[in-house]
Amino acid sequence: MTGIYLAKKSSTLLDIVVTAALLLLLGFITYRVSVGLNYHWDWSIIPNYLLRWDEEQGRWVGNILLDGFFTTIRLSIWSILLGSGIGLVMGILRTQKRLIFQLIGRSYVELIRNIPPLVLVFIFYFFVSDQLMLMLGVDDFIRSRTETTARWIAIFVAPPDFFTAFVSGVFTVALFQGAYIAEIVRAGIQSIEREQWEASAALGLTWLQQMCFIILPQAARRVLPPLANEFINTIKYSSIVSVISIQELTFQGMQIMSSTQRTIEVWLTISFMYLLLCFSVSLFARRLELRMAESSL
Repeated sequence: MTGIYLAKKSSTLLDIVVTAALLLLLGFITYRVSVGLNYHWDWSIIPNYLLRWDEEQGRWVGNILLDGFFTTIRLSIWSILLGSGIGLVMGILRTQKRLIFQLIGRSYVELIRNIPPLVLVFIFYFFVSDQLMLMLGVDDFIRSRTETTARWIAIFVAPPDFFTAFVSGVFTVALFQGAYIAEIVRAGIQSIEREQWEASAALGLTWLQQMCFIILPQAARRVLPPLANEFINTIKYSSIVSVISIQELTFQGMQIMSSTQRTIEVWLTISFMYLLLCFSVSLFARRLELRMAESSL
């Protein structure tokens, strides 16, 4: 009992020391920014870019910073969904015995992982915008929709004027993250014991039934933590599409910074908004992991 008490006491003391050190470091950074850099804080501009009063509607509406936050959410959700689908297919192909399937999966993973995401952004932006979208007539189709349809498209995807750039950004982020998700899926499938395959085959299940009902449910429990990490990375990597003028959070932050010269306030606010979004995903993934662990007992 004495040993346990001393261990708890030393742990508490260590927590206090670490917390004090972090507070001192934060205070030193604040001092250097305020005094050393002769920086004058002005947080009063931030609320003005979060909300504004709309005279026509007679109510408060989101301003460009909040609009950029919602654009980041939409961009991240579509990228996660598309990237997960691509990663799942490519991860399964990587586990197949036929050489052609392995070549397809491995070529995709190695190609995407060894090309900088910024290069992918420009490649897909100019290809999707100038070639594929134009050939399919997507822009004309979107702009010809009714006002109600255009409003719903703007809510769930992007405004018609930015639809092509938004789709390009989604494809870029999804393809980039899909390569990493594919490796997670491959590792999860290959971690399932061979006896599971043999037992399910003995029951007369087809390969598709084995994968859907036996292998993937077990692999999902094992790959959930790294998958959650990749979903969080998807949210953070979405900021790179600001270079093609998608009006997400980082792009709007740069616009505000250039017009107000309030560098630190703007980027601290944006960092907090990204933290809020990523931490929410982390909490959701943790709860899902615990629920899946309880259901397997």
